[in-house]
Amino acid sequence: MIEKACSDDSHRKPRRAGRAIVVTSGKGGVGKTNISVNLAVSLSQLGRKVTVMDADLGMANADVLCDLTLRNGLEDVVSGKKKLDEIAITAPGGFKLLPGAGGVPSIADLPEVDRNRLIDALARLEARNDYLIVDTGAGIGASVMGFVVAVERVLLITTPEPTAITDAYAMLKTIRKRRPKTRARLVVNQVESLAEGIAVHGRIDQASRRFLGVGIGFAGSIPKDPQIPLAVRRRSPVVINAPKSPAAKAIQRLAASIDGSPVQERRSLLSFLTRS
Repeated sequence: MIEKACSDDSHRKPRRAGRAIVVTSGKGGVGKTNISVNLAVSLSQLGRKVTVMDADLGMANADVLCDLTLRNGLEDVVSGKKKLDEIAITAPGGFKLLPGAGGVPSIADLPEVDRNRLIDALARLEARNDYLIVDTGAGIGASVMGFVVAVERVLLITTPEPTAITDAYAMLKTIRKRRPKTRARLVVNQVESLAEGIAVHGRIDQASRRFLGVGIGFAGSIPKDPQIPLAVRRRSPVVINAPKSPAAKAIQRLAASIDGSPVQERRSLLSFLTRS
């Protein structure tokens, strides 16, 4: 859904249709928001115009990772006090952040009509960006799935922990049921080795092919790295705080893979998402 095209020949890199990407997970605590923020910084460093919506309704914290002081959030948009672009703030690295609503119970259980209004506003915003990253909450509740099924492209985050793997598969199963044509890829976070990431993907992909009739692509893995918790404590994205660290380099590779080379820029992101 959220797919409208626009062009701007003055952009410093060839402009393409806006691309909405949902970053989600079956389980909390797998580093989803950290990946969303650092992916946004990395894409911005590639010369792209990027906006992140913190759609973890009720428990938003992307602003904390960026050391930002908020005046407004999504609750102001839902109430009609502000428009989406009026709450946008510039985050470290140059991307725009649409802050969520941390600790606001009423928005955590947003009625479908209000959630759909947000999604419609996002569709208009996508056309003005190269990338629109929607960082959802975890799990398969209505407040999460409403955003997940509205966007064709999904990055599903997991870790090698058995509970995270189980919940990632449950999320994938729900996605396939709600929107069979979703272009989903798996990111395995906090791995001890490249082989571990490949093995985790293999388990989920095999189960998906066997029971759901279609696999899931592998976007890559991100290693365990002491620089991640250090960057969190400093409230700075790791790709800025420690750009040469293993985790930062892995996220930068993920961003480059998503964005593609100059030769590939005219190709749809759909081709990226269907590669396994």
